[in-house]
Amino acid sequence: MNLDQLLRTVFQAHPWHGIEPGDPADVVNAFIEIVPTDTVKYELDKASGHLRIDRPQRYSSQPPTLYGFIPRTYCGKSIGDRASQRTGLPALYGDHDPLDVCVLTEKSIAHGNLLLRARPIGGLRMIDGNEADDKIVAVLEKDIAFVDLHDIADAPPGLVDRLRHYFLTYKQLPGEPLRSVSIAEVYDRVEAVEVIRRSLDDYKAEFGAPAEALAKLLTDSR
Repeated sequence: MNLDQLLRTVFQAHPWHGIEPGDPADVVNAFIEIVPTDTVKYELDKASGHLRIDRPQRYSSQPPTLYGFIPRTYCGKSIGDRASQRTGLPALYGDHDPLDVCVLTEKSIAHGNLLLRARPIGGLRMIDGNEADDKIVAVLEKDIAFVDLHDIADAPPGLVDRLRHYFLTYKQLPGEPLRSVSIAEVYDRVEAVEVIRRSLDDYKAEFGAPAEALAKLLTDSR
């Protein structure tokens, strides 16, 4: 039994480091932090693996989809390099977080802090200052209403516009200086697969193999 398997038998799997990411070209695992009805933004506490309150949702901003991240991903140098290649903006870097994912479903999910399986269909390349903060768009596996969406081009334009508006405004407060945030690109399924694969590479470069990441997490939390 290796360290990864041993830790799974003793502890609940860490949502970021202890769960398999899945197959970028098919179905990935996603850990959901917040749902459309949440008026508080929950976020993973990276050290403990528990959800914590990050902040109340600012004004009327609420996420239009289920929102979370793909386990064992990290947005670092490779994600930043890809964003620079595609946008022409120099010296971009990933935002040092797991890769975000927005999951489409017709079902009303009562709360976050759960795992699901979803099929990537595209993404939004968000640039926040000099950081690349990609948002993968995926469809809940076997969802009846969205089953025929195989690429983001198949999605209703209003749905993509809603996602775009949310991410451009959810951190902006009236009276504050305008944040330097843009959606530089809405990309297709092929590019989404490339982004996920790069985030997996960035994770390995940052944390090593999964067992090494878990061992580091235990050491850092002492």
